[in-house]
Formats: sequence, structure tokens, C-alpha cells
Amino acid sequence: MREKLEQEKDYFWYIIGAVVVAVGIAMWVVKSSEHGKYVTSEQAIQEDSSFSAYR
Repeated sequence: MREKLEQEKDYFWYIIGAVVVAVGIAMWVVKSSEHGKYVTSEQAIQEDSSFSAYR
């Protein structure tokens, strides 16, 4: 029984690393997709600055 326990590898840090990488990639994908939503608003504000609610 003891020999079997010594042979098993601990993948805890590999799993933690994979989760961190997956969350980072998910955040990057969401951030890059959100950028396109505001392009038309930005263009309208550049044409007429009074169009913006932020003054």
C-alpha cells in the first residue's frame, strides 16, 4: 500500500496553473469582444462632443 502512494504524482500545482491560465484567457477574450461595442459611440462623440453624457 505504501509503495502505491509514493508512486502517485501530485498534480495540484498543475491544476492551479491551468485554472489561472484559463481564467486569464477568458478575461482576454471578453475584454477584446467588449471593445467593439463602443466604437460607434466613440465615433459619434468625436463628431459632436455635446453628444456625450460625460462632460
